[in-house]
Amino acid sequence: MITMIVNNLVSLQPSKNRTMFNRIVWLSAAALLINNPISAQLTSTQAATQTLQLNTITTAVPFLLIAPDSRSGGLGDAGVAISPDANAIHWNPAKLAFTEEEFEISLSYSPWLPALVDDMNLAYLSGYKRLNDRQSFGAALRFFSLGNITFTDDQGTAIRDFKPNEYSLDVAFAQKLSDNFSGGVAARYIHSNLTGGTSVGGANSKPGRSVAVDVSFYYVNDKMQLGKKDAILAIGADVSNIGAKMSYTETANQDFIPTNLRYGTALSILMDDYNKLTLTLDANKLLVPTPPVYLRDEDGQPVRDPDTGDFIVAAGRNPDVGLAAAMFGSFTDAPGNVTIFDDGSVSVEKGSVLKEELREINLGGGFEYVYDDQFAFRSGYFYENRTKGNRQFITLGAGIKYNVFGIDLSYLISTTQQNPLANTLRFSLRLSFDSLNEAAESD
Repeated sequence: MITMIVNNLVSLQPSKNRTMFNRIVWLSAAALLINNPISAQLTSTQAATQTLQLNTITTAVPFLLIAPDSRSGGLGDAGVAISPDANAIHWNPAKLAFTEEEFEISLSYSPWLPALVDDMNLAYLSGYKRLNDRQSFGAALRFFSLGNITFTDDQGTAIRDFKPNEYSLDVAFAQKLSDNFSGGVAARYIHSNLTGGTSVGGANSKPGRSVAVDVSFYYVNDKMQLGKKDAILAIGADVSNIGAKMSYTETANQDFIPTNLRYGTALSILMDDYNKLTLTLDANKLLVPTPPVYLRDEDGQPVRDPDTGDFIVAAGRNPDVGLAAAMFGSFTDAPGNVTIFDDGSVSVEKGSVLKEELREINLGGGFEYVYDDQFAFRSGYFYENRTKGNRQFITLGAGIKYNVFGIDLSYLISTTQQNPLANTLRFSLRLSFDSLNEAAESD
């Protein structure tokens, strides 16, 4: 994993005004904590009462899961089923087939982890072009800057300054399969340069690279009635980042990229000609292996199989599997609450495996109120179980559209103590070329 690579290659020393605490957690938090906080497996061969407590799932390039735009950022990081816009490539490419505008571009920017550092940021440029009434094409560029660091050797001597960064480049296509249903695919190139090729102690590093695809579906029913009010029901599903593993050295094990299943629904109530209220809810689950519990000796060290040299899995499954096995096995591979006795025998608490699998599902949702398609107010909540990362926060957002331009803002309020995501602010600017043409014709 990224933190292991960094620890094996170099020691990190961020800019002068950072505290010693930030020096230790800076890069690991930037790369992992945003979506996969550092885990701890509390198991013991000495005490039968010691059970598994924390078991978060970690992957390479978790920046791919960050909500890039302010609209969904104000809805508790939910967006798989809300009405389509230029940011649909991230949430659900299939939505592009139902876009109303002919051509739209969106640019989003967010300072990231402001509670830890002041020079990290995420930028996202996306857009689409409607080809005809049933097809649309989209593209997006995501760039994640991890600020500036100084690499040092074991004696603290500076080796070089470097600005780690990661980016992805997407292309997407969506097709209506019926008047109410569409499918979409996206292809993605991923580049992650965390060390700049720095070599220490004979260990050479390299940028991590991978390619991935998304497969998505979208259903919308705009003929519903809730009492006397017209309503629109939408359902979306997206499996994103289905792709090859990634490595940062020639010798290190390869890590999974964050293959993710997102499923959700949105209900829009048309209260009158000017007022619309949308309620939405998303569920997310990573389709990568859950870390197992390994057998340990009296000193707490993992025990290796004398024949294969691999660590012996006490509960759960060996995570060294292929992509397809990892995706399908991710629904049943959680180790649960484990007790390892002095004689090496293992006991798994009844029902704890299913409970842990359910804890791996993150929920996000909220509401959006829109007046006259020009003013919007949003709020939402995101929940992640405390044993899987403990990201829990409230989001607020607002938007305004005038003629050609639309501006959206969102703000994150953490509900857990010392959350590095606290006070995260996102900005988005949208440009609609249909509106531009209408304005020109009006003039």
